Amino acid sequence: MSAAVDPAILKEAAGWVVRWQSETLSASDRAAFERWRGRSAEHAAAWARAEEMLRGFGQVPLRIGGDTLRRLDRPGRRQAMRALGGLLVLAPAVWWGARELPWRAWSADARTATGERRRMELADGTQLVLNTASAVDIDYTPRQRLLWLRAGEILLTTGHDPSPVPRPFIVQTGQGAIRALGTRFMVRDEGGSVRVAVFDGAVEIRPASAGAAAMLLPAGRQTVFNAREAGLQVPADESAVSWEQGMLAVRNWRLADLVDELGRYRRGVLRCDPGVAGLRVSGAFPLNDIDASLRLLEKTLPVRVSRITPYWTTLAPRAGVTN
Repeated sequence: MSAAVDPAILKEAAGWVVRWQSETLSASDRAAFERWRGRSAEHAAAWARAEEMLRGFGQVPLRIGGDTLRRLDRPGRRQAMRALGGLLVLAPAVWWGARELPWRAWSADARTATGERRRMELADGTQLVLNTASAVDIDYTPRQRLLWLRAGEILLTTGHDPSPVPRPFIVQTGQGAIRALGTRFMVRDEGGSVRVAVFDGAVEIRPASAGAAAMLLPAGRQTVFNAREAGLQVPADESAVSWEQGMLAVRNWRLADLVDELGRYRRGVLRCDPGVAGLRVSGAFPLNDIDASLRLLEKTLPVRVSRITPYWTTLAPRAGVTN
């Protein structure tokens, strides 16, 4: 993991990023930058972190987005510098987690990249659909059919097992196991918890902790569970898996929640300004073209899309509008 760097130096690094991106630096400016970077090992480490952060947004060259930054006024540049500085301070935890997930995903039997969805049929006829940035391991034995959900979200329609010996169908997660009882259901790993929605049949949920009570979840219901317990059952909404068809259908969502969800299908940072976070949104948004979804939001809400680079996008209040 990266060594600690003084947050003040990280903010200075963010300022240099903005200058490199938004200005044509003179020879004396470049010399000043080299003096700053060479001032100490901590300064060099801060700049290395800035370059690593930008590369992490899909291998973004340092100069990308320069035209966008050059169009920003002085307050806009100060805002960009604050945002980059904050991200650099968080970088060790952010990138440590980001590195762990690709290793687990790339070692899995089936996986998808950010923005990708994949449909496949398993050996017993089960239909498996993986959502964006998802990964599963498949382990069929003479005694059971087991899927390990390593990351992300899956939709399953279980098949009629041809085995002469009945084999339970189980989805294993870090929080516990879900046993399918002839069903169509969705499982989503949300980090410290797992969301399950059942559309046909039923499932049995068993949290991982010893002694935790099992729950039978019937069709038309959903719940969230962790290793200790399952939560309350609430109605399941079929639109929750509209992503299977390449759309995100929402009804009366907060804009901030919609932006978070759209961000799962797009590389880089997609964020919502607090000034418009509480706006309510209903509609269907294409997941194959997130920029088109953002343009749709611009047309229907008092918001504008602000881009520092193609990999750092914010939905902000339209000029003269407050929430």
